[in-house]
Amino acid sequence: MKRLMLTSAVVFALTAAADNGVTITVHDTQGRDTIPREIYGQFAEDLGSCVYGGLWVGENSTIPNRQGYRSDVFQALKELKVPVLRWPGGCFADTYHWRDGIGPQDKRVPQVNSNWGGTLSSNSFGTNEFLNLCEMLGCEPYVSMNVGSGTVQEASDWIEYMTAKTGPMAELRKANGRTEPWKVKYIGVGNESWGCGGNMTPEYYSDLYRRYSTFCRDYDGNRLYKIASGASDYDYRWTDVLMQRAAGKMNGLSLHYYTVTGWSGSKGSATKFSVDDYYWALGKCLGIEDVIRKHIGIMDKYDPERRVGLLVDEWGTWWDEEPGTIPGHLFQQNTMRDAFVASLTLDVFHKYTNRIKMTNIAQIVNVLQSMILTKGDKMVLTPTYHVFRMYNVHQNALYLPTDVAAPTRSVREQNQSLSTIKMADATASRDKAGVTHISLSNVDIENGQKMTVRFDNLKPSKVTAEILTADRIDRCNTFDEPTAVSPKPFKAFKVKGNTITVDMPKMSIVTLTVR
Repeated sequence: MKRLMLTSAVVFALTAAADNGVTITVHDTQGRDTIPREIYGQFAEDLGSCVYGGLWVGENSTIPNRQGYRSDVFQALKELKVPVLRWPGGCFADTYHWRDGIGPQDKRVPQVNSNWGGTLSSNSFGTNEFLNLCEMLGCEPYVSMNVGSGTVQEASDWIEYMTAKTGPMAELRKANGRTEPWKVKYIGVGNESWGCGGNMTPEYYSDLYRRYSTFCRDYDGNRLYKIASGASDYDYRWTDVLMQRAAGKMNGLSLHYYTVTGWSGSKGSATKFSVDDYYWALGKCLGIEDVIRKHIGIMDKYDPERRVGLLVDEWGTWWDEEPGTIPGHLFQQNTMRDAFVASLTLDVFHKYTNRIKMTNIAQIVNVLQSMILTKGDKMVLTPTYHVFRMYNVHQNALYLPTDVAAPTRSVREQNQSLSTIKMADATASRDKAGVTHISLSNVDIENGQKMTVRFDNLKPSKVTAEILTADRIDRCNTFDEPTAVSPKPFKAFKVKGNTITVDMPKMSIVTLTVR
């Protein structure tokens, strides 16, 4: 998580575009790159009630659970097909000492979360609990090492504890009830080392990364994918220095990008916003494409074979905390606006999977743009959850390049040139069974759109669809109305030859399944 000042204000030149319809061309014969399932990764920082009360309640809780994991949340995540889960942070990672979170629950060392509200963490959810959860969910664990306040020896011992079959740390793991080592692929060497992870310079961190990564060893057939702490948003120099000095020692380089109005003062309400605020958010989220292109360009200079992956391991919306919630816990609601930020951002990620190998939305439960909200024994699935569930058909599928011609809306950023936002977007893929999926987004909050989807070669024989929409752009799911925004079957389309004509309602997201 970041604590950075963003000073540029944003204003809009609101010019209504004529509704000329939308044309989407799917180049179904030009697919080359597979969309890694890890593009749909999740993030669970020890922050607020993300872990405690969200994922974990303990075996003695009155809330129904499976070995301490909330039953309702666990089942929802299974249905989401979570591919990878990042933990323990975030800023928390660089204050976390893993030995405090192992062994008998009553002997674990509590920790004050100095980054997020000063809350006391019991450390009842530690390494064993996290890795067992990943195993139960069938997802890859992504463990962030403590570089900011930890030591090389501490990081080295942790990897041995998790992945070695024999040795002192393996014996410690066995004494804690786990005989066989876990498979742990992804290792983050620090987090936001330019900020909360140590306020380092890129030169200093690149040397520190080389040192730490040397002692992150492979044990007994486990192969680590080592990830360097990368840049924030527009810090292209950080990427340049790291790639120049340490690219040969890394498998991946991270990038963080949030849709946020500013890092000081009010970020705006998650549920009370104007039309201007809404389109600003879409403009900001779509700005990630230019940022990605520029970071990839720098990486290509030092790594033209694209051996090093780019991992956007923190992204999503960041609004003000909900009134009445605990300061520093970052609990925010989730509306159709957030659903569009998710769909448009995933559309962008699909285009660059020849370099982007993983992304992790922040965060999985009860924090920022979460999939799930909990309150006591109640659980709510957010609009963003439904987007991820509707989009998970693209995991490990062949990306099909797609052209979108759509009406636009003008956006002007202070001291910058006029730009435009398309009022519709789309992405497409073909899975291993030969089934094609097209996800469509109509971001217009006033007008429906007639979308014409054309294929270069495919002639659909059977099409089914589902839709996510609402009567208002600020509509959200609450504990009193948990299904106010939820997917439904959709039939407002016609098939003729190689064309599907779709009548998209205003502010709607549709996924088509084409056979």
